[in-house]
Amino acid sequence: MFDELEKYKQKDHFFFMGEEEEIYSVCNAPRAESGVYIVYALQGGGIELVYIGSSGKVNNKGKIRHQLGGLYDEIVGLHMFAKETRKKSLGQKLKAEKIEALDVYWYVTLDSENKDIPLFVKATIMQRFYEMSGRLPRWNKEF
Repeated sequence: MFDELEKYKQKDHFFFMGEEEEIYSVCNAPRAESGVYIVYALQGGGIELVYIGSSGKVNNKGKIRHQLGGLYDEIVGLHMFAKETRKKSLGQKLKAEKIEALDVYWYVTLDSENKDIPLFVKATIMQRFYEMSGRLPRWNKEF
């Protein structure tokens, strides 16, 4: 969907089926790398991009500061819908919105081959989505 992401060699995806499993047991994102991730909801035979996120920052000396736990912890550990972490609230969200599964794609954007700041890549993807749909993904509250 986003040609900008094709150049990244370190990438993959995983499915999360909801309350029947724990997101931390299916997430295959790296713990020591930074980048972006895109969450698609599979619902009623359709696919909808519902969230765009990123992990990692670059300091003024050009050094990457990976979030502790990298992309993995960004995806499974942070707060999103409530005061609870995603590993608790995400299954509840799927049930409430009648989403059958999530398909989460992740991309390492800052490594030995690529020097793309994760937040810049996130902004680029967010802009492309906004241009196509006239809105942000429904789980991204603002940008």
